[in-house]
Amino acid sequence: MKILFLSRWFPYPPDNGSKIRIFNLIKYLSSGHEVDLVSFTSETIAEERLAAMRRYCRCVDVALHKPFQPNRLKALLGFLSRRPRSVVDSHSVEMQRLVEQARRRRSFDVVIASQIDTTPYAMALPRTPKIFEEVELTMPYERFSRERHPLKRLRKWLTWWKSSRYVADRLRIFDGCTVVSERERELLLRVSLGYRPVGVIPNGVDIAYYAAHFGLPEADTLIYSGALTYGANFNAMNFFLREVFPLIQAKRPNVKLSITGKLDGVPIHHLPRNDGVILTGYLDDVRPAVAQSWACVVPLRAGGGTRLKILEAMALGTPVVSTSKGAEGLEATHGDDILIADTPAEFADAVLRLLDDKALRARLAANGRRLMEERYSWETSAQKLEQLLHQVIERRRGIE
Repeated sequence: MKILFLSRWFPYPPDNGSKIRIFNLIKYLSSGHEVDLVSFTSETIAEERLAAMRRYCRCVDVALHKPFQPNRLKALLGFLSRRPRSVVDSHSVEMQRLVEQARRRRSFDVVIASQIDTTPYAMALPRTPKIFEEVELTMPYERFSRERHPLKRLRKWLTWWKSSRYVADRLRIFDGCTVVSERERELLLRVSLGYRPVGVIPNGVDIAYYAAHFGLPEADTLIYSGALTYGANFNAMNFFLREVFPLIQAKRPNVKLSITGKLDGVPIHHLPRNDGVILTGYLDDVRPAVAQSWACVVPLRAGGGTRLKILEAMALGTPVVSTSKGAEGLEATHGDDILIADTPAEFADAVLRLLDDKALRARLAANGRRLMEERYSWETSAQKLEQLLHQVIERRRGIE
């Protein structure tokens, strides 16, 4: 197949959840097909990063992404549009030009538009089968459904209504789509009744990449491998540091928590001060930090998808304690592969139980690693995507 891949994120280096997914899907697809990449970028891309993607892509083009600015005139006019304001405000003439240039350069068998931001540009190839990759509706829906203040709830309902209608409109001109979990699929089918085909393509891990030995775990060490620049991660750590960590420290005063990831623009002063917390900042390679911890804590209370931080910890043999929301969409069994707890007291008790029980840590580590090997390799996920691509191509040929 000749594939045109449109990406919201430049995928190299694969250092956040979206980039990791995009990079690994392209990496696998390129092993048997020709892939051209047209990608947004938030910064100037150095030649070595372009070269890294050219190992997998026949052509690589980038367009500077224009971030949504709520107070810009176009964004304000977006209040009068059925489309989300972010869509109205951030349309890129340069991205449109690059996609049209790619279309003139060669014909493609299929277009993959990764995330909602790239879907408008796939329309430049009207006769080519199209896949909307990684439809995500959980975040706007949860923001609306959990809001209790009447005026804020009304505004978040409007955002949800626009987002869901926009996704439904987009899907009418796409031959298929993917989601990362059954939960996302159910929500998608609520806003687009009868739509098909929908491929559930979970996030995964590069099993071989996580197979190396990174040193022995250090006693009484916890880790949260998620950048606080992402709102759901900041919310999770604010909750954990205020309501859970003090309960753990009361029983294990020497316990340490490392929080990894970028801190640019993060209001750290809003988090409780605690001498047991280490903010590592961005790590070029997070594997040693995770592998050398006794447990990975994932106290997420919002968001969607399959949590890469859980998959990566399990692949490294690091036991995981998570909320139900954090483990949502993951086919893991409480007590065998993972510990799940939701209230502050339950979460603290689960962490303390893990720190106290060497046999439990060993069992969760072994079972988590086996689960990743059997169900969550990127190869398995990419094969599902490849099957969906063939399906929509054959379906379009049958219609024409």
